[in-house]
Amino acid sequence: MKKIIVAIAIVGALASCTATEKGTAIGAGTGALIGGVATHSWGGAAVGAVAGGLVGNLIGQSHDRRGYCIYRDRYGNRYEARCR
Repeated sequence: MKKIIVAIAIVGALASCTATEKGTAIGAGTGALIGGVATHSWGGAAVGAVAGGLVGNLIGQSHDRRGYCIYRDRYGNRYEARCR
Protein backbone atom coordinates (compact mmCIF):
# COMPACT_ATOMS: atom_id res chain seq x y z
CA MET A 1 0.00 0.00 0.00
CA LYS A 2 2.85 2.37 0.85
CA LYS A 3 4.45 1.80 -2.57
CA ILE A 4 1.23 2.76 -4.34
CA ILE A 5 0.93 5.96 -2.30
CA VAL A 6 4.55 6.89 -3.03
CA ALA A 7 4.07 6.20 -6.75
CA ILE A 8 0.95 8.37 -6.88
CA ALA A 9 2.78 11.18 -5.05
CA ILE A 10 5.68 11.05 -7.53
CA VAL A 11 3.37 11.07 -10.54
CA GLY A 12 1.40 13.97 -9.03
CA ALA A 13 4.57 15.95 -8.42
CA LEU A 14 5.79 15.41 -11.99
CA ALA A 15 2.42 16.37 -13.46
CA SER A 16 2.94 20.02 -12.59
CA CYS A 17 6.48 20.22 -14.02
CA THR A 18 7.59 21.65 -17.35
CA ALA A 19 9.03 19.38 -20.03
CA THR A 20 12.56 20.39 -19.00
CA GLU A 21 11.94 19.54 -15.35
CA LYS A 22 10.31 16.23 -16.24
CA GLY A 23 13.19 15.33 -18.55
CA THR A 24 15.72 16.14 -15.84
CA ALA A 25 13.90 14.11 -13.18
CA ILE A 26 13.33 11.10 -15.41
CA GLY A 27 16.89 11.22 -16.74
CA ALA A 28 18.39 11.46 -13.25
CA GLY A 29 16.30 8.57 -11.96
CA THR A 30 17.07 6.36 -14.93
CA GLY A 31 20.76 7.26 -14.84
CA ALA A 32 20.99 6.45 -11.14
CA LEU A 33 19.31 3.10 -11.67
CA ILE A 34 21.54 2.14 -14.60
CA GLY A 35 24.70 3.44 -12.90
CA GLY A 36 23.94 1.57 -9.70
CA VAL A 37 23.17 -1.69 -11.46
CA ALA A 38 26.21 -1.45 -13.74
CA THR A 39 28.75 -0.69 -11.00
CA HIS A 40 27.06 -2.19 -7.92
CA SER A 41 27.98 0.93 -5.93
CA TRP A 42 26.47 4.18 -4.68
CA GLY A 43 29.19 6.14 -6.47
CA GLY A 44 28.16 4.68 -9.81
CA ALA A 45 24.54 5.55 -9.06
CA ALA A 46 25.53 9.14 -8.24
CA VAL A 47 27.53 9.53 -11.45
CA GLY A 48 24.67 7.98 -13.42
CA ALA A 49 22.18 10.36 -11.82
CA VAL A 50 24.25 13.40 -12.77
CA ALA A 51 24.82 12.21 -16.33
CA GLY A 52 21.19 11.19 -16.77
CA GLY A 53 19.99 14.49 -15.35
CA LEU A 54 22.11 16.46 -17.80
CA VAL A 55 20.92 14.46 -20.79
CA GLY A 56 17.31 14.59 -19.61
CA ASN A 57 17.57 18.35 -19.21
CA LEU A 58 18.82 18.76 -22.77
CA ILE A 59 16.02 16.59 -24.11
CA GLY A 60 13.45 18.51 -22.06
CA GLN A 61 14.74 21.85 -23.36
CA SER A 62 14.34 20.65 -26.93
CA HIS A 63 10.66 19.96 -26.26
CA ASP A 64 10.13 23.45 -24.83
CA ARG A 65 11.30 25.05 -28.09
CA ARG A 66 9.39 22.78 -30.45
CA GLY A 67 8.77 24.44 -33.81
CA TYR A 68 11.91 26.60 -33.67
CA CYS A 69 15.03 26.10 -35.77
CA ILE A 70 18.54 27.51 -35.59
CA TYR A 71 19.64 29.49 -38.63
CA ARG A 72 22.76 31.39 -39.67
CA ASP A 73 22.68 34.76 -41.35
CA ARG A 74 25.05 35.76 -44.13
CA TYR A 75 27.61 36.96 -41.55
CA GLY A 76 27.70 33.59 -39.77
CA ASN A 77 25.71 34.67 -36.72
CA ARG A 78 23.35 32.06 -35.30
CA TYR A 79 19.75 32.94 -34.47
CA GLU A 80 16.59 31.08 -33.57
CA ALA A 81 13.28 31.51 -35.36
CA ARG A 82 10.17 29.55 -36.28
CA CYS A 83 10.92 26.72 -38.69
CA ARG A 84 9.94 27.41 -42.27
